[in-house]
Amino acid sequence: MTATTTAPTAAPPASAPGAPGTRLRAWATRAPLLPALVFMVVVTQLPFVATLVISFFDWNALYPDARRFTGLDNYRQVLTDADLRRSVGTTILLTATVVLVSLVLGLLLALLLDRRFKGRGLVRTLLIAPFLVVPVAAALLWKHVLYNPEYGLLNGLLSYVGGPQPDWISTTPLLAVEASLIWQWTPFMMLILLAGLQSRDPQQIEAARVDGAGDWQVFVHLTLPHLRRYLELGALLGSIHIVQNFDAVFTLTSGGLGTANLPYTVYQSFYQAHENGLASAAGVLVVLGSIVIATFALRVVSSLFREEVSRA
Repeated sequence: MTATTTAPTAAPPASAPGAPGTRLRAWATRAPLLPALVFMVVVTQLPFVATLVISFFDWNALYPDARRFTGLDNYRQVLTDADLRRSVGTTILLTATVVLVSLVLGLLLALLLDRRFKGRGLVRTLLIAPFLVVPVAAALLWKHVLYNPEYGLLNGLLSYVGGPQPDWISTTPLLAVEASLIWQWTPFMMLILLAGLQSRDPQQIEAARVDGAGDWQVFVHLTLPHLRRYLELGALLGSIHIVQNFDAVFTLTSGGLGTANLPYTVYQSFYQAHENGLASAAGVLVVLGSIVIATFALRVVSSLFREEVSRA
């Protein structure tokens, strides 16, 4: 009996990357995303391009026929004007203070919630609540419920112990704005750091305790190095949002008493002075600064993803 050998069937040739069928499948895959892409371009990029163009003009809304092209003069005025420079300094101080204090408080709360205790779920929900409050509502809450010199909670508590009755917003305006923002952003930092704490390797911590390491040594030598990326991420994301904060400054102090940050100064230039060109130049600088911070934030996020993939 003669054995017959059947030649293996050749696999069908794969479509070349530039083949019509491959391109058609690629477009069919991307087609559902096109409306969202068009919407994003129309809503975000076209207004930014218009703002960028207006920033090169001396354009007062009260005298539209007198507008003229001035090149980089608006940017030069933004960087040299004393009030605008002061608002830049206020923005940096406000952002740095809120981010640093929120990180420290968020770390303490995250360490607390990382432990098991009765009612931890309820406590976690209550601690997250401030971050879910609408920013304007949060500022109004602090302005009328806490800071009001006549019926505010802070002065009410001081009256029980015979303490002074200060007008918090008038005496410490920048601190008043910072306190309201810290209250609102601490839960955000807590969530990020709590996620970092819960991603630690429990075997590594257990081995350190077996070797005689105490709580402080575990925290300094294991927990903090592990949380470095999460601390960076919280600082960068918080900075992106707080640099652009307008609600707290507008609601609490209306930009007075040295609390006007750059977004509020842009508002003043545009809606009060009607200087469209100058306000657009300041707005472009705010966007560019936010893009720089966001670039670092994206790098930190990508590095965290790479670490998680390598660990898995």
